[in-house]
Amino acid sequence: MSALTRQSEPPFGAIDWQPDVTQMLDESHLVAWSGNPRMRLHFAASLAHFLDSLRDVEVCVFYGRFINDLDSFCHQLERSIPGGPLDRRIDGGRGITGRLRMRQTFPGRMPSKYRYYVWHDADVLLRDNIPLFWRLADALMGVGAEAEYVDDDLLLIHRVVYVGSPLLESVSGQPRGPFRSWFRDGLGDPFWKVVTGVDEPTTTVFHIDGLGG
Repeated sequence: MSALTRQSEPPFGAIDWQPDVTQMLDESHLVAWSGNPRMRLHFAASLAHFLDSLRDVEVCVFYGRFINDLDSFCHQLERSIPGGPLDRRIDGGRGITGRLRMRQTFPGRMPSKYRYYVWHDADVLLRDNIPLFWRLADALMGVGAEAEYVDDDLLLIHRVVYVGSPLLESVSGQPRGPFRSWFRDGLGDPFWKVVTGVDEPTTTVFHIDGLGG
């Protein structure tokens, strides 16, 4: 029995850390990394569970081990945000950005105020296909900036939590990388900079091991 108890103990020495991490998401997206797969899993699963318990919140979870191309990302997105047919493309009303802009409403219930995307193992796609990862991250954070700074509808705050290996931390330090700049298509200023007036996405880098106590 004691062995089972030890195995079920959380890997972090810190307790009640979820509210502090959630507060970090008030101002920016989060790039959370660790070299320990067990700590990454516990962090992502526990944070998603905590966020889902809050009022006026939607949580979309992406399982990065199963995302290796555009179709597999769309497969998960259409199961997180209900809607009609989802075209396997980034742009357009029936593409990924169109789905991200969708908002569910129910009679007698106020629309959600926050939508959090928790991307487990985000380093898998980042390692294998950085252009696609950049386009997807660009869409997630770009729609978020649009909703926050441009959209006249009732505000919906979008925040992304990227969870993965030390590769995330390494790439996060690149000024022209996917965590610190909008995707450039070579046709002038980045699309989301033009649309939102925001020069670059805002991300905070977080070392998960710091919760180990």
